[in-house]
Amino acid sequence: MIYQRNREWAEKGRIDWFTVGFYLLFVLLGWLNIYAASYDLENATALFDLSGRAGMQLVWMGSSLLLAIALIKIDVRFYETYAILFYLAGIALLIITLLVAKDINGSRSWLIIGPVRLQPAEFMKFLIALTLAKVFNGYGFRLMDRRNLLIVTAVILLPVLLVIAQSETGTALVYLSLILVLYREGLPGGFLFTGIAAIIYFVLGIKYSDIAVGIISQGEFMTILLIIIFTASLILNYLKAVKPFLVTLLLPCAIFLAAYILTFLGVTIDWGVIALAALSTTGIYLIFLFIRNRQKNYLYIFLFLVGSFLFLESVEYVFHEVLQPHQQMRIKVTLGMEQDLSGAGYHVGQSKIAIGSGGFTGKGFLNGTQTKLKYVPEQDTDFIFCTIGEEHGFVGSAIILLLFVAFILRLLSLAERQTTIFGRVYGYAVASIFLFHLVVNIGMVIGIMPVIGIPLPFFSYGGSSLWGFTILLFILLRIDKSRKRI
Repeated sequence: MIYQRNREWAEKGRIDWFTVGFYLLFVLLGWLNIYAASYDLENATALFDLSGRAGMQLVWMGSSLLLAIALIKIDVRFYETYAILFYLAGIALLIITLLVAKDINGSRSWLIIGPVRLQPAEFMKFLIALTLAKVFNGYGFRLMDRRNLLIVTAVILLPVLLVIAQSETGTALVYLSLILVLYREGLPGGFLFTGIAAIIYFVLGIKYSDIAVGIISQGEFMTILLIIIFTASLILNYLKAVKPFLVTLLLPCAIFLAAYILTFLGVTIDWGVIALAALSTTGIYLIFLFIRNRQKNYLYIFLFLVGSFLFLESVEYVFHEVLQPHQQMRIKVTLGMEQDLSGAGYHVGQSKIAIGSGGFTGKGFLNGTQTKLKYVPEQDTDFIFCTIGEEHGFVGSAIILLLFVAFILRLLSLAERQTTIFGRVYGYAVASIFLFHLVVNIGMVIGIMPVIGIPLPFFSYGGSSLWGFTILLFILLRIDKSRKRI
């Protein structure tokens, strides 16, 4: 009887209209900006003309609203019950896409069915989120149990590998953003720190790879010093051991100082060898601490040091042998290693010109010259933010960004108020995906991140992305509507 009353009370819960309001506002503003971005001065189409991008987006908007209504009506238990089945179906669809899809702009990620083009990778976002929520909601689930950690890792990495095989690196990185969910659910901060450290190693290793320091590059030299500093910091943070922390820093300093003194005696020093010697000494000292103190944390920190060095040594191979030439050039342009304003840097260069020309208040709706004259490629899809910047200026851009920040904070609030692990995990997954899209899309448009081709939620043109974001959001709203009120 009590269960029945709770269930009835849950089913009578209200939808979060505040979040729905954000959704409707974003979709409307996105539609208007798609019209502005695709507006042709010579062959202008009406706002509702289905032959234009804005008209087609209107069709996607209508179908998305119907989809949203349907998602709200579905029993919330349906999502949890069939989450894994849907995930497996999504994986199968990714494999089929990889086998049958045509190459479009270097990517094999689009299924063409008559006049409709769908990108299955967009729908995997909510499927991965649902599956993670289902796994975490299992009885007695503990993330750091080896078996559970392997399952969660496999759930995320399997679609990542398939999407990378389709040459959709940007979407694969979106999936990896779900590590934020794992961090919320008990993943030690060391894993997140390791990921951030890997990014720093990659940037330094590539950016300064052309300058030699003895037998290694300047990038490797700088990174080795950073690895030693990170290693000492981990000792202090996880073991609170001040003396080992100081020794870990002072041993390499002593090696460098001894080498520097030898230069005054006429000895030729290979500073690359000295850096490697300092790193090796640090590793030997960690092994000594582990044997003497019998504390596993010293072994884990040693593995971090070794893993960091191996990752550093693999950076150049991955960059030159794994990444495609256009991806290499995009990274070089972002890191300031190349200009290439007529090639890989053209998109970003024209985008920054468009945004900068908007000034403080913008040129006004449909008055953007850079976008109207089609200087900015992909200006109604991945680079639609440059249209906002040009026509509405700093004020309009800031308003859009603040609205997105408020929206993501609202998603986090919804996630935290869930009364089930399933709802909370799914909510954080949704917030992570939207946050990643926002940061990376804006970052690549203004030139501080590589161009990896991911849309701005609800603003970029495209049915697959709009459907994907709609499903992602309204499943969360349905889960929130059914949570038990206490």
